[in-house]
Amino acid sequence: MPVSFLHTPIEYLKGIWTARAAILKLELHIFTFNDLLRLYPFRYVDRTKFYKVKEVNDTQVFVQLRGKIVGTQMLGEKRTLRFVAMFMDDTGKLELVWFQGAKWFSENIKPDMNKEYVVFGKPTEFKGKYNIPHPEIEPVSNENTTFAPALQGVYNSTARLTAKGLDSKGISKLVRTLISLPEYKIDECLSAQIILQYQLMNREEAVRQIHFPQNMEFLKKAEFRLKFEELFFIQLKLLKQKNLRENTTRGFVFLKVGDYFNNFYTNHLPFELTGAQKRVTKEIRIDMGSGKQMNRLLQGDVGSGKTLVALLNMLIAMDNGFQTCLMAPTEILANQHFQTFVELVKGQNINVGLLTGSKKTKHRRMIHEQLQSGEMHILIGTHALLEDEVVFKNLGLVVIDEQHRFGVAQRAKMWAKNTQPPHVLIMSATPIPRTLAMTLYGDLDVSTIDEMPPGRKSIQTVHRFDSHRDRVFGFMREQIVLGRQIYIVYPLIKESEKMDYKDLMDGYESIARAFPMPQYQVSIVHGQMKPDAKDYEMQRFVKGETHIMVATTVIEVGVNVPNASVMIIESAERFGLSQLHQLRGRVGRGAEQSYCILMTSHKLSADGRLRMDTMVRTTDGFEIAEVDLKLRGPGDLSGTTQSGVLDLSIADLAKDAQILYAARNMAMELLADDADLSKPENAAMAHYYYSVNNRSQTNWSKIS
Repeated sequence: MPVSFLHTPIEYLKGIWTARAAILKLELHIFTFNDLLRLYPFRYVDRTKFYKVKEVNDTQVFVQLRGKIVGTQMLGEKRTLRFVAMFMDDTGKLELVWFQGAKWFSENIKPDMNKEYVVFGKPTEFKGKYNIPHPEIEPVSNENTTFAPALQGVYNSTARLTAKGLDSKGISKLVRTLISLPEYKIDECLSAQIILQYQLMNREEAVRQIHFPQNMEFLKKAEFRLKFEELFFIQLKLLKQKNLRENTTRGFVFLKVGDYFNNFYTNHLPFELTGAQKRVTKEIRIDMGSGKQMNRLLQGDVGSGKTLVALLNMLIAMDNGFQTCLMAPTEILANQHFQTFVELVKGQNINVGLLTGSKKTKHRRMIHEQLQSGEMHILIGTHALLEDEVVFKNLGLVVIDEQHRFGVAQRAKMWAKNTQPPHVLIMSATPIPRTLAMTLYGDLDVSTIDEMPPGRKSIQTVHRFDSHRDRVFGFMREQIVLGRQIYIVYPLIKESEKMDYKDLMDGYESIARAFPMPQYQVSIVHGQMKPDAKDYEMQRFVKGETHIMVATTVIEVGVNVPNASVMIIESAERFGLSQLHQLRGRVGRGAEQSYCILMTSHKLSADGRLRMDTMVRTTDGFEIAEVDLKLRGPGDLSGTTQSGVLDLSIADLAKDAQILYAARNMAMELLADDADLSKPENAAMAHYYYSVNNRSQTNWSKIS
């Protein structure tokens, strides 16, 4: 299809005027003909199935009925005016109701026992009776009907769009108008070899069938073709970026393993490394000695020992004459890393510094001086590390923790801290499903720590309803008698009128009554507290001066209290699986058995119950992440992501893993054979790829 046609403003399509164009842009980001074609139906209704009136209920999404109109009446006045038709088949009656266009329908639909209609719509219940508001209605005549296609696409719409006549049916009509234009033609963007190898439907037919499927078989072929194409070009871009970086960006060569590493490994290692830790440490060492700049993602479950692996490789950088830094997203986490590192390297003549936004000018000036002189070996900090005033003498390795909380531009700024980009190790304590990792981080190498350190007991997790609270309080008292400490986490800080969830302050008062002073000491911590007050309460808990910490998710990361053995999560149905797993990881850090108690109301949605059941059943973060991906989708799960990577029009990472693997393998084969896509047989792919990636345009207006 010619580019000029593809990018024709949507206003030029018949049936769209200025107001409609404006609302399409605002609500669905549809600016061009191409954008409309890429608005795929999100589900399909089977128009081959007919129901009987007696089978109708309000849980059905849509029903299709065949029967007669046996009575009509106009009810109400002005704003409440509505036309009601009584519809009947051989099993019963129900009302068809039109609020809009009531006068037109009253003139065109008359009771007639000799005339049969097909009715299609969503049933609702009103005063104990079922009706269908604003149904589609069509007369049956001479056995030749103009019924809708067997599979009818349903499009996303909004109240504003519907007010302009652009409900799902209205959008479908626009797509049909566009596809019927004489100029309409879609060029192929995959090579003949790929189409043959994967038995793909041609592109133009796939677009037609995705909107107006002939039958289920054609729909599945169209979906496979368009999903493969979408994922293939994403993987092609990521792999080309990776190849470009590896071939053009030189990296510092760390070949020496010297005194810093050997002294720590021989004399100060806190415990024997697991096989997984040894494996990923070797992978990172090979990267840093290859002469190419390392960009590696290190992922592992909570407590799997990522920080120790990071330190070992920082020591190798130091053995080769370079400084290192670790950037964390919050001051709490930065402080935790600082304390951990200081404890690990105690007595080894290693200078570890801390730089956060709250540090005073005098402290910051000292840090800056030690960095520039080379006296500072390891600097740990927050976004403060990105400041222009932070200048290293010789930065060789950057470790970024919980990288999804940092933007691409922020990470790139760390590259500029040396004349040659330092090696980059990205750590994630949130296990990432393989499909999501391949799509978000397909341009990175990935190392996974899939083994927990020896001696750690599995956290016992149970689900309890609010009615069991007295039993839970009794269990808490037993644990406190044993010398343990307890976290209680709430989802909200202030009372919410809209959601029936436990409020932090009410919860704190309830706990204070159930665990009175001086026998019990209770701390409270939340994000709206001043840093000094928050740190004071945190330190009281860390020192064992308080038995219970009532908190919000501010303690999701960064608090390491081995003596805390119980995590109670209030209104657990309010949290996503990934966050529940992160919170659970705050306990189980000592030698004693630890517990996680998920408190919920009895009113649980199907998704909420699945989350609770998953948490009780497994502590495997990767398994939990897979369930979370299916429940929440990749966008919610990944947080801040690379721009446009997850702007998927049709593919679903939770369902389309096999298509993704095939697309990535095909992209790898293609680049191995034709790295710059210059061969004649790849001309169509090259044209498509470069036109997409070289145009300065919004993510939703990509060329097709």
